Amino acid sequence: MFFYAAKLVWFFLQPSAALILTLAAGVLAIGLGAVRLGAGLVLVAAIGLLVAGFSPLGAALLLPLENRFNRVEPDGPVTGILVLGGGIDQRIGEARQSVTLTDAGDRLTDGVALALRHPEARLVFTGGTDQFVPDGNSEGEAARRFFLSIGIPAARITIEDRSRDTAENARFTKALVDPKPGERWLLVTSAFHMPRSVGCFRAIGWDVLPWPSDYRSAGTQDLTRFVSQPSVGLERVDIATKEWIGLLAYWLSGRTDSLFPGP
Repeated sequence: MFFYAAKLVWFFLQPSAALILTLAAGVLAIGLGAVRLGAGLVLVAAIGLLVAGFSPLGAALLLPLENRFNRVEPDGPVTGILVLGGGIDQRIGEARQSVTLTDAGDRLTDGVALALRHPEARLVFTGGTDQFVPDGNSEGEAARRFFLSIGIPAARITIEDRSRDTAENARFTKALVDPKPGERWLLVTSAFHMPRSVGCFRAIGWDVLPWPSDYRSAGTQDLTRFVSQPSVGLERVDIATKEWIGLLAYWLSGRTDSLFPGP
């Protein structure tokens, strides 16, 4: 139920969609004769789109998330590498009969790089489907094909393909791999997603080592740079807003151990 509620609420709360709907409502209001109301809505939407699309707002929202955790080099043998889902486009991949990586595909490529550096470690992918109505295809099976195509032996690969959100990633994977005290498990996910992810794993008593990936900002220098592509600016604002809302929702529902998990 949490998954479906989050999907529905986020559709209306994501800034890009909210601004476009506000703009459409303004145009409709003007067409119906409510000129003052319509003009106000159009003005709000236009300002919002300009600020979100071209200003450093997205970077300002992302940086606290992306800078929260640094990569932690393990001080001994690595038991396993946990790669969170979200890096595969299931719809295009199934249609084209190929494994299609999204902008978050660094999660998988970094997972492979770590697996090559730590040949003793298991490579675990956790992710089912993000589709509102599942069609039987899982991101986990696509990840298995990707890892095998890179040359990772099948015996090293473990797939958890039932989870549909970050809290389920943590719970279902823990039940599957049964981590023992003293083991070292590296957690690979997007840097902006790492605080919420670490919080979910800590909430179930699993202390993982963060390995942030898929950075969307270059650092503090982005705070003084305007964005040349409005689609990029809007995407950054959407991604960061989703994470901040997700952190609050997960904390209130007891899915993370704190509001803003840190080192």
